[in-house]
Amino acid sequence: MAEAAHHYKFDITMTCSGCSGAVERVLKKAEGLSSYKVDLETQSADVYTDTVPYETILEKIKKTGKTVKGAEADGTIMSV
Repeated sequence: MAEAAHHYKFDITMTCSGCSGAVERVLKKAEGLSSYKVDLETQSADVYTDTVPYETILEKIKKTGKTVKGAEADGTIMSV
């Protein structure tokens, strides 16, 4: 698989598998993602896409009610 044009990394407060499951569900429904990985242990989500803007993914994650503590888009620290 070719590498996606964009890599977004989100630092999310997730304390249980229900929390990570909620984030996983919104990313699964999101169209245009090449791949994603939600990691409960590191409380992070990595999202790979060619077309979806950073802000769109941030909003989807915030709709789960989880706190996004920090984020990067293509290695650049972004506001949350």
